[in-house]
Amino acid sequence: MTHVEQLLRGPVLEVAPAMLGWELSHDTREGHVTVRLTEVEAYAGEADPASHASRGRTLRTEVMFGPPRRLYVYFSYGMHWCANIVVGVDGEASAVLLRAGRVVEGMELARARRPPGTSERSLARGPACLTQALGIGKSHNGADLCGESPLTLTPGEPVSAISSGPRVGVSLAAEAPWRFWITGDETVSAYKRSPRAPA
Repeated sequence: MTHVEQLLRGPVLEVAPAMLGWELSHDTREGHVTVRLTEVEAYAGEADPASHASRGRTLRTEVMFGPPRRLYVYFSYGMHWCANIVVGVDGEASAVLLRAGRVVEGMELARARRPPGTSERSLARGPACLTQALGIGKSHNGADLCGESPLTLTPGEPVSAISSGPRVGVSLAAEAPWRFWITGDETVSAYKRSPRAPA
């Protein structure tokens, strides 16, 4: 078992904030891009009504049930790809949604993948923007971040200040403070409460 996989095997509410400052890299024929994670959300599998896995195993959620270190990629609102890192122990379906990051390598390639005029702070600001900057899509669902994959996850130095609050856009368990971000970082996305969440 690799060092990274050992770190990912903890409870999702411990692993998610600890992943802030980690780097996700993707090598493609176009080139190399690395994003340093600045914002994430925790999803606790079958125990979490906001999780895709809340109703158990399906063809869509199979990857979430382990092993940890895999990438769970899904299509959101029929428009965008979003990426999660599977954590915890096999069978629990816990995952960490990658909400935002800072491009630290491959800036020009990341810019080319995003709309013209996108500011540097916004290249990977939001889960769909992050996958676009990294060139992540459907084919990367199930990718092993610790194995023979062009996607690699590298632990970073612990960050000095972490904030937490409700997750973005979820209608169930809307008050759970399971969104974590580097305090004051300009790449963190804006909070938007789901209009379907109870008042």
